[in-house]
Amino acid sequence: MRTLFYSIFTISILLLSCQGNSQTHDQKKTASQNHNITPVQTKPLNGLERAYFASGCFWCVEAIYESIKGVEEVISGYSGGHTKNPTYESSNTGRTGHAEAVEVLYNPEIITFSSLVDVYFGSQNPTQINGQGPDRGSQYRSIIFYQNTNQKDIIQKKKDSLSKNLNRKIAAEVMPFQKFWKAENYHQDYEKLNPYNRYIQNVSIPRLKRFQKKFPELIKNTH
Repeated sequence: MRTLFYSIFTISILLLSCQGNSQTHDQKKTASQNHNITPVQTKPLNGLERAYFASGCFWCVEAIYESIKGVEEVISGYSGGHTKNPTYESSNTGRTGHAEAVEVLYNPEIITFSSLVDVYFGSQNPTQINGQGPDRGSQYRSIIFYQNTNQKDIIQKKKDSLSKNLNRKIAAEVMPFQKFWKAENYHQDYEKLNPYNRYIQNVSIPRLKRFQKKFPELIKNTH
């Protein structure tokens, strides 16, 4: 969809309401399979903790988290599905159950997991189902992955509070983390390496700027 962004953007907007409430058989299967599964706890890497989020195009989400103080690295990939070794092509069919996701390596002495969840909800349309902006499909759905009960409680409380404040259902799934599959090399640092790409110019960069305007205190000093 990103490749054909200009040719289908108008159609996507017109179909937003009817498509937004759809849920694929494989997505339901994945949700069912993850019910009551024990989450996998990742080990710190050089003192850095890891967190996992999905909220639409991973090019966009990677750039957002990389702009945050305390975040050392963000990797684009796939998570939340029921197949091994997903690829960009296979995940885009919606049949693997995976969503485009990011692995965030952060310094817990500078930024907390709780703040990363605030960034998550504050950098997207939290009520949009199965997509973000013009990107449609279960592979673009919103998921927050937890690795322990403390993280799950943090996520659920923030989700419930946001739902109450908006008086709307929040689309993000809350899922036990199991496995993160790194995406192909050309997806890594995509926004940074392809600033003149039309999708980056018209979707990714505006989304990043909206977020930075909302959370100026969290943005890294680039000067």
